[in-house]
Amino acid sequence: MSRYDLVVIGSGPAGKSAAIQAAKLHRKVLVVERNERVGGVSVHTGTIPSKTLRETALNLSGWRERSFYGRSYRARDGIQSADLQARLHKTLDYEVDVLEHQFTRNRVETMEGEARFISENVIEVKSLDGETTEISSDSFVICTGTKPFRPEYIPFNGTTVFDSDEILTLPNIPRSMIVIGAGVIGVEYATILCSLDVQVTLVEPRDSFLDFIDNTLIAEFTQQIREMGIDLRLGSKVDLVEQKGDFVEISMENGRHVRAEMLLFAAGRMGATEALNLEAVGLETDHRGRISVNRETYQSAVPHIYAAGDVIGFPSLASTSLQQGRVAACHALDTPTLPQSPWFPYGIYSVPEMSTCGMSEEEVQERGIPYEIGLARFSETSRGHIMGIENGMLKMLVSLKTRRLLGVQIMGEGATELIHIAQAVLNLKGTVDYFIENTFNYPTLAEAYKIAGLDAFNRMPIPEQYKVTSEKKKAKTKAKTKESK
Repeated sequence: MSRYDLVVIGSGPAGKSAAIQAAKLHRKVLVVERNERVGGVSVHTGTIPSKTLRETALNLSGWRERSFYGRSYRARDGIQSADLQARLHKTLDYEVDVLEHQFTRNRVETMEGEARFISENVIEVKSLDGETTEISSDSFVICTGTKPFRPEYIPFNGTTVFDSDEILTLPNIPRSMIVIGAGVIGVEYATILCSLDVQVTLVEPRDSFLDFIDNTLIAEFTQQIREMGIDLRLGSKVDLVEQKGDFVEISMENGRHVRAEMLLFAAGRMGATEALNLEAVGLETDHRGRISVNRETYQSAVPHIYAAGDVIGFPSLASTSLQQGRVAACHALDTPTLPQSPWFPYGIYSVPEMSTCGMSEEEVQERGIPYEIGLARFSETSRGHIMGIENGMLKMLVSLKTRRLLGVQIMGEGATELIHIAQAVLNLKGTVDYFIENTFNYPTLAEAYKIAGLDAFNRMPIPEQYKVTSEKKKAKTKAKTKESK
């Protein structure tokens, strides 16, 4: 039986960072991956594929240029599924190659197979050919990620009815598509498909969607996707999904029916923990298969077993997973490390993009913090005109008492890049004055920070040191009189 200092189950962002961190600490580490290639959900069915698909769709469709050349403009006519797949496979191959190189360079051992606990310090790894190997370790980090939620009433078939993993193997680009679930994944795919001239109906049983995003941003986003042609239907549950000849038809609770060539079910994901046999070590999961952990150390209820990444739930981002894996490995190996920053950016790669950092206006109101708002439209920036951006906005929330930045929400081209300026200012406890005092490259979209900062600044009380009092006026007049003499 082989023994390791740390065994990482799963090779997605959390697993990768945990393993490499352990290797950097000169520990013997093993990564167990159930698939033939490393990378996990992030590389093969999640983050990288969906973002590659988005970029390919926007490039081939000429979406970004339509404000200049008209709505009928297309960079390429007759876009096929194969056009999307070609770039997708090239990107994924590159990502896998880079990750394999990182593991090799850092002397991280890998093993292909499905892991299950058989005792507190021993796992059994079953390979694809059925062979089993027992591995022991002082500590474990579970980074198995998630899998799509597949309810029984949805007739998944991989040809006309897909889950959020299967959609990447789309056999052809349909003329119409129903997307059930207006969460992050559903919204991203609905808007990407719409940019390819697919008639999309986005169905969400709740009366609202993406509730963790500022309401102002969601209102702007909703208006824009409706203008794009997306039929957004909120507040009605889907009762029945049927394959009717060449179409998929859904029956809704409110009595309405929707018909399309294909359907994507994207209403939630489940923690991929079923095969781990967690009962053997006394660990339990919630109803979605997620593991509860200490959010500072990522230690589970069993002290030597950690979990990180999507398998622990919100925020379920590749970026935060990378951080979580590193922290978990350090704690498991009794190595002090820098604490995590309190504010992290949340990015939604829809069309248009959305990204936030810090508090939303609703959160500020709930906490009873006196605040002011600064707004900027991308169309107000010269760079926006150059790029042909008709929509897009930046919203800034500032404390009236301390003048500190409380949160920033951005919608529009480059939102997920621009948000990092807000992240830096938030984590360094900066104030609105930062945006007034500092110069931004011109012309850039980042100039929107300056516009929003000035908008908030001009609405706020003047700081004491800048108030012009009667004494200051007298002193200034006296000085001028002396100079004239």
